Amino acid sequence: MNERPYDLVLYGASGFVGRQTVAHLARHGDGLRWALAGRSREKLEAARTAAGEGAANAGVIVADAGDAAALDALASQAKVVLSTAGPFALYGSELVAACVRHGTHYVDITGETPWVRDLIRRHDADARASGTRIVPCCGFDSVPSDLGTWVLAHEIRERFGEPCREVTSAFSLRGGFNGGTIASLLNVMAEGESEAFANPFLLNPAGTAPADTAPHRDPAGPHHDDDHRAWLGPFLMGPINTRVVRRTVALAAERGDTAFAADFRYGEYMRLGRGPRAGLMAWVLSAGMAATKFALRFAAGRRLAARWSPAPGEGPTEAQMDRGGFRCELVGRSASGLVLRARVSAKGDPGNRATTVFVCESALALVRNLDVLPPGGGVMTPATALGDVLVRRLHAAGVALEVLPA
Repeated sequence: MNERPYDLVLYGASGFVGRQTVAHLARHGDGLRWALAGRSREKLEAARTAAGEGAANAGVIVADAGDAAALDALASQAKVVLSTAGPFALYGSELVAACVRHGTHYVDITGETPWVRDLIRRHDADARASGTRIVPCCGFDSVPSDLGTWVLAHEIRERFGEPCREVTSAFSLRGGFNGGTIASLLNVMAEGESEAFANPFLLNPAGTAPADTAPHRDPAGPHHDDDHRAWLGPFLMGPINTRVVRRTVALAAERGDTAFAADFRYGEYMRLGRGPRAGLMAWVLSAGMAATKFALRFAAGRRLAARWSPAPGEGPTEAQMDRGGFRCELVGRSASGLVLRARVSAKGDPGNRATTVFVCESALALVRNLDVLPPGGGVMTPATALGDVLVRRLHAAGVALEVLPA
């Protein structure tokens, strides 16, 4: 591994999030040996030039997502591969396979849980055997949910001497979508994966789902929540993030981690605020999400969504992304009912600015902090693969992850 020419190869560097990722690494990658990769040399070189002097020494690797030989060559040159090239079900499978073959650690920003399920089936055993860390979902999906729950549960165990029985999280956010995110969602629906997408334990290891999954189903309607002191409604990313958190809990139990109770539950919501107006908005949000979900099951609905959405490679303006931000409020309960709260928050558009920070710091943790990461390999989650190391790196990068006073 030490003889490989690159510490990090960024695949999909010319896409919308890819270009922001190049810029982040150019600013924060002092001493990093890295390269930009994708299918167009011209676009890769343009992305390198746009990132300025900090990217001037980055290499360029041309590799099409369907060219197994080119991807083998790419993976063999890197310690870590970071991919922003979605839809991942279309453009990510051969790259991950190449990384597993060459023992190259991997991170990405996917929220395509049916695709992640297939990665687990195809590669988890081999990656575990070699100690290779395959870590999808390192963007806004699903770092705040996963790390926030991880930190809160372990703090409950430390303070109260009891496992954590339940965590609920409520998101407030301002931001926009890029074309790649929309394309990934539409591809999941086009592939007929809606039933898999709805499985609360889709990503769990075999035998770890409870017999009764009804209490873990995604919320469909609004309610006023006393813990969060607000009206809550369904959260668009909840069907992604909750699956990742549940995999984290199952993998932690495999390690003998006692932070989570055997009957642990996690729920995720959108926070709409207090008062009658917030209640009305919660009902409107719930109805709108139900209608959208129904419409996207049909080709005509997906075509209409694609027509009115940004194209792949496009997204919010710099000014729009600067005005964005998010806050994730978490409430946890111990086995006896003792309560503790935590918060994850950051400035900048969550699906673009924050995602860039999350995935870059995840990749840099594998490059620079591998010797102090939690043990293991396989298809992992951000929390189980990167743990407290990622928490510290995100703090240094301006992301607040804090346990609140009791």
